[in-house]
Amino acid sequence: MESGAGKHWTEEEVKALLSVWSEKNIRKQLHGTLRNKGIFIYIAKRLQELGVCRDWKQCRAKYKNLKYEYRTVKYAHNSGDVTKTMKFFHDLDAILRYEPVTQLAAEENGRCSATETQLNTSPTTDSTQEIFEDEGDLTNSTPAALEATQIKKETIYIDDDSISTTSEDRSCTPVAKQMVGTDNHIPLEEAQNHFKVITVNDTGAGKHWSDNEVRALINIWSDEKIQQMLEGATRNKEIFEEIARRLMKRGIDRDWKQCRTKYKNLKYEYRALQKENEHLGNPRRKMRFYDEVDCILRRQPLGTSGWGCESSSLLSVSVGDATANTGSLSTKRKTWNDEVSPVPLKKNASENTILHFQKLLTERVHTVTEGKKLLFERLCKQEEMQDLNRTQVYTDPSAIQQVPAPAPAAAMAPAASDLKLGKKVNEGKTKEVYELPDIPGCVLMQSKDQITAGNAARKDRMEGKAAISNTTTSCVFQLLQEAGIKTAFVRKQSDTAFIAAHCEMIPIEWVCRRIATGSFLKRNPGVKEGYKFYPPKIEMFFKDDANNDPQWSEEQIIEAKFCFAGLTIGQTEVDIMSRSTQAIFEILEKAWQPQNCTLVDLKIEFGVNVLTKEIVLADVIDNDSWRLWPAGDRSQQKDKQSYRDLKEVTPEALQMVKRNFEWVSERVELLLKTKSQGRVVVLMGSSSDLSHCEKIKKACATFGIPCELRVTSAHKGPDETLRIKAEYEGDGIPTVFVAVAGRSNGLGPVMSGNTAYPVVNCPPLSADWGTQDVWSSLRLPSGLSCPTTLSPEGAAQFAAQIFGLNNHLVWAKLRSNMLNTWISLKQADKKLRECSL
Repeated sequence: MESGAGKHWTEEEVKALLSVWSEKNIRKQLHGTLRNKGIFIYIAKRLQELGVCRDWKQCRAKYKNLKYEYRTVKYAHNSGDVTKTMKFFHDLDAILRYEPVTQLAAEENGRCSATETQLNTSPTTDSTQEIFEDEGDLTNSTPAALEATQIKKETIYIDDDSISTTSEDRSCTPVAKQMVGTDNHIPLEEAQNHFKVITVNDTGAGKHWSDNEVRALINIWSDEKIQQMLEGATRNKEIFEEIARRLMKRGIDRDWKQCRTKYKNLKYEYRALQKENEHLGNPRRKMRFYDEVDCILRRQPLGTSGWGCESSSLLSVSVGDATANTGSLSTKRKTWNDEVSPVPLKKNASENTILHFQKLLTERVHTVTEGKKLLFERLCKQEEMQDLNRTQVYTDPSAIQQVPAPAPAAAMAPAASDLKLGKKVNEGKTKEVYELPDIPGCVLMQSKDQITAGNAARKDRMEGKAAISNTTTSCVFQLLQEAGIKTAFVRKQSDTAFIAAHCEMIPIEWVCRRIATGSFLKRNPGVKEGYKFYPPKIEMFFKDDANNDPQWSEEQIIEAKFCFAGLTIGQTEVDIMSRSTQAIFEILEKAWQPQNCTLVDLKIEFGVNVLTKEIVLADVIDNDSWRLWPAGDRSQQKDKQSYRDLKEVTPEALQMVKRNFEWVSERVELLLKTKSQGRVVVLMGSSSDLSHCEKIKKACATFGIPCELRVTSAHKGPDETLRIKAEYEGDGIPTVFVAVAGRSNGLGPVMSGNTAYPVVNCPPLSADWGTQDVWSSLRLPSGLSCPTTLSPEGAAQFAAQIFGLNNHLVWAKLRSNMLNTWISLKQADKKLRECSL
């Protein structure tokens, strides 16, 4: 995911980046430099001169994404598939194949070089560590370029990632080499003899492995030499660097951490499945690539290797290293379950010390092993999240709370470890529904790694789709629920499942359209694509796969006399679902607008909650449920239509569809946030009006708007009133002032005449003089404009309507309030008519 998520690169911005990238000196420094932060700082500066405001991280992310996409297309072309293409391919081909291009001017050349030199000679203080070029450029670097790179000679600390975070196999003891008396740090010269220093911290989170990528990884893993290296090494970073290089030769751009994480996940999933099969006569779980992994790991005993989930760098040392300066005594590394054999040599003092240390160490290993054996299995499940969590700690501490609880690696396992599943209630094309005996009235919605089109006439497996769809649905339902829409969603349970209220589903698909496209054009010849509906157009389709989901009218739904969970679907229920469909569409449409994305249409379903007997939004809303056009451009569509439009489903085409789905799942989380700020400041003329003001503050909280209360009198202290006004004007936060003053209201008019911010009067009228006092708020001098509302809740809603113009979260709550008010009136009318009858 690129830095600056949600702020897409326009075509002009990409062209500007390519023009800078194509310059000879830029290419040379990117090609021959390990530390490239300074280069991208310079590129960002050059882009600013061209009117493009991007920071160096965004430039680097876009640079890498363009290279990755270029290599994918290039690999396809070399394989004979000339249909695969991308924007700017020829420009990138000219750059990456080093065709003649424009050179930098001498002055610019000097500035760029100075920037790089300054970076290389300054100590690293950035929490994200120093940035190195990706593996493709490292392998292409010339010796001269590498020698020219300035590396400051300083003490460096052994990175955690240079030592395996797991004992890969129990055929040998994990060893953490330690320099005596150096506190785990060694000079640069010696460090280069121990490991290759690469500090990029990138797990590729959210970038799923395709089937072709996994097959390539397994093929390399099956190499006898690679297996021997993995079995006999505890520091395995260089091994995975070699694996990443081999993958790159096959056109697969993965770094060593991604390779190591996938390797561990495959091993864990294989062993977890074997362990489960031992306890279940009829196993329910399946694993992709089981046979391939089994062929590689069948030589490894499951009982000894299954616990290989924790780094033991603190529990074992190399005796040879420890005695390097005391004699020639050396001891082979032991497995965890081996006892230390006595050494039949004449013991001097140093040797006795070493053997005593070795004995204590072995006893400690056995003690810890027995004490923590029950925890190791849980640690295995958390391994795949370690790198991601570490990245988020250094880059965005606030993001730690957003990381979901670790789930088992098997994406299709129907049950979470702490959740007991009942019988399967239903199974659709892309999901399964299970009862939850421990949570009455709830079910588990389990997504599948499957994508379909045309009522499953076209059906393919897309690895990772379950997690993508579950993320999208959970975020969308959370947005709607926080706005006040009644949904079946309860909470996200795992990466691929969420808990929902048990509903009896109404077999009607409700479609809301803003733009005419797709099947609407076929059913309405003469209407041009792009025709916009004001208000949005509502259509209903009866769920009947055999008849291709025929379109129904409201009258057909009413005459069907559906009854679900004891609720008969009549005119009132149809009207409620119709109004709700429009409101839900408008809320999501507004939410996508800040990201410059057009919500074209939306398909949803409703159900009747079996406990409350009320109609709620149910099923799922994922990338199969809508059409989404970035910048309103259909050619950039990111929804399932990109899958429907495929003439032929190839692995490359399916990968393109998957990237679209990932794009949506990454950005859908931004629907829950807003960059817009705002607050309400309530000014009361006297503390006796506090109870009235507290009602305003409480009402503001329902819209998610901060509210502050202040006491000031425009009659008795006008200078203080204006000073308070200036205080809130000075910090730049959009503010709505609410004036609360009884009797003669001078507070509102004084504020309105001295600020450009909105001011609303909300006087606390008394029963005795209220009819006379209100005129001081209504009759104002010319040039003043402060509306008056007597209701505290009305004042808060007035402020919310102002902020809702630029804040989709506030607007969503307003729209939901309108819907819920309308529904309550509709239901009250129905009850009244039933009583009359």
